Amino acid sequence: MFEVRVEDNFAAAHFLRDYHGKCENLHGHNYKVYVHVEGRQLDEGGMLLDFTFLKAALKEVLSKIDHTNLNDIPEFHQNPSAERIAMYIYTHLIISLKSKNIDLSPDSPEGTKISKVDVFETDRNRARFIPE
Repeated sequence: MFEVRVEDNFAAAHFLRDYHGKCENLHGHNYKVYVHVEGRQLDEGGMLLDFTFLKAALKEVLSKIDHTNLNDIPEFHQNPSAERIAMYIYTHLIISLKSKNIDLSPDSPEGTKISKVDVFETDRNRARFIPE
């Protein structure tokens, strides 16, 4: 099994509803995002996946949420937790990559897939989405 990982970041504001503590107030984070891809087959060039494609797709997805109030994005249901942000990034990466004829979904015919997305709110606090 092989794994590659790309990293990028974005800044955004949010607040958490149904939460009792300081995070119920509007505040911001400089988020760091890791996207992991795994698979068993290397291409003719000896790569699992060209980093260029994954980095470009991640940049495209993050550009839609960078410097926003995440609570304004309907998919977060007014509760943009780090867990929901990770799932959002995963979902939109799959859509972006498929539009470029790259299938990294769990049922990809080649077996290469996005295995997890990590979203760090701080250097010590991270949420992870693992597709089933």
